[in-house]
Amino acid sequence: MGMGETSRDRIARRAAAELKDGMVVNLGIGIPTRVADFIGEGIEVTFHAENGILRAGPSPPPGEEDGFLCNAGGYPVTIVEGASYCDSAIAFAMIRRGCIDMTVLGALEVSEQGDLANWIVPGKRAAGIGGAMELAQKAKKVVALMNHVNRDGAPKIKKQCELPLTAPACVDLIITDMAVMEVTADGLLLREIMLPFTLEEVVRCTEASLKLPEQLIYIP
Repeated sequence: MGMGETSRDRIARRAAAELKDGMVVNLGIGIPTRVADFIGEGIEVTFHAENGILRAGPSPPPGEEDGFLCNAGGYPVTIVEGASYCDSAIAFAMIRRGCIDMTVLGALEVSEQGDLANWIVPGKRAAGIGGAMELAQKAKKVVALMNHVNRDGAPKIKKQCELPLTAPACVDLIITDMAVMEVTADGLLLREIMLPFTLEEVVRCTEASLKLPEQLIYIP
């Protein structure tokens, strides 16, 4: 982890490595909004927002926010050259038509089958499901970003989700503050471990079963 970099920044930076040139990408609220700040050099991505922005840019510097320009979560954004606006109905139609190459969503729980729960904790106030249901089902690739365990230290990557689902069997890749896991037909494949965490720690903090690759990558 770099000097001054938080675990949330680290997760967002790793997620940004999944972006490919020319992609149309939707970023969920929370950690995913930071992904736009870590795009690799030479990579041009069109960011889509459900409130009707195409080609949204990174977060504005403090003090330079435009009160009329925000993402679907209500947080300030910028726009880049070639940006356009539409209403929410058209923005959602783009999602439902399958025009989004990748969505990066925050997650409360993910199961080993790739089920996603990210919209409500029963009994607690929540902003609502928003566009997560459509994005989880219709985006060509779904990346879930989350802390590996909750505040009580309980695993958030489960054998079966306990919270109400957003969509079943939709997640392709999970990136946490501890590891990177790919959802495969045979279960969760542990691809990478974020140092200084160890394999033993990742296994202990994961309720779901993990399969190991031929070569496990450790990210400094």
